[in-house]
Amino acid sequence: MKLIDAHSHLNSKEFDSDLKEVISRMKEKEIGTIIVGTDYESSGRAVEISQNEPTFFSAIGLHPIDNKDEVFNEDLYRDLAKEKSVVAIGECGLDYYWEKNEEKRARQRDLFRSQIRLALSLDLPLMIHCRNAYEDTIVILKEFKKGEDGEKLRGNIHFFAGTVEFAKEFIELSFTMSFTGVITFASDYDEVIKSIPLSSILAETDCPFVSPAPNRGKRNEPIFVNQVVARLAELKGVSVEKMAETTLSNTARVFGLSV
Repeated sequence: MKLIDAHSHLNSKEFDSDLKEVISRMKEKEIGTIIVGTDYESSGRAVEISQNEPTFFSAIGLHPIDNKDEVFNEDLYRDLAKEKSVVAIGECGLDYYWEKNEEKRARQRDLFRSQIRLALSLDLPLMIHCRNAYEDTIVILKEFKKGEDGEKLRGNIHFFAGTVEFAKEFIELSFTMSFTGVITFASDYDEVIKSIPLSSILAETDCPFVSPAPNRGKRNEPIFVNQVVARLAELKGVSVEKMAETTLSNTARVFGLSV
């Protein structure tokens, strides 16, 4: 494996018709990935796709807003976590951008706490979704950091879009941040990327969403993580080879991967 896409959704319907071809392209480029679930069904699909691919891994969890009908069943997720490809709990977290109702936001916080407890009990890292909710996310993580199993709390903030100050707080809480193809066509995150240490940076696609330049407007896929890595290298003033090696080793460290 030369590169890893730290957060993909190869389990989404957008890949139903040509998943084998997508995987073939990844193998040709020596690119691995963590396939991320957003509810129990998609988590199971992530595990299914990953189980026979040595450079594919899976994260299982219930997204704060993607499936509002599912009631989190800890026993079901705990059982699924026994599968060898599972390396994280998530995508879980908070999304206040789409949810303005305070009662429903409270439901998100309860759901997030439930999945943190599960992750700690399994000694697994978290794959966190956070949108317009950095303050509350940090407050909740600090609650658990102070708890009995606080030393086990760790993970990644996927698709990070926060400030330098938020980034520093996440680093203090033993979390990394991953960046997507958005950084190839927008400069909003340049300052953050330049300010944080190399050891805190991961690369992701979040495919099939947010294709990097020059593929904007087309379906994204894990092989395009090379464009993210190239832009990260440019912003950090290191070679592409160094950034590829760094993001791979960081992802392996956070999620306990054998690469």
